[in-house]
Amino acid sequence: MPALGDYSSNAKARSVYQRKYSAAHRDDNAARKKARRKMVKLGRARPFDGKDVDHKNGNPKDNKTSNLSMMGRSKNRSKH
Repeated sequence: MPALGDYSSNAKARSVYQRKYSAAHRDDNAARKKARRKMVKLGRARPFDGKDVDHKNGNPKDNKTSNLSMMGRSKNRSKH
């Protein structure tokens, strides 16, 4: 059994694409969560209400109030 901290030599290094995708996905996901928190704070959404925050222009990083609206999950996810 290997000692604590020893790693197998057959572990694959992550590619440049995987690192860039992970960073971009993490940033977009954080922006979407921020939009959700903003809508809850404004009183337009409630936790676990089954709705998504719709970014009207499709950019999840654009969290201006004028760009956000609430929409049912299936309708919002079929839109984009």
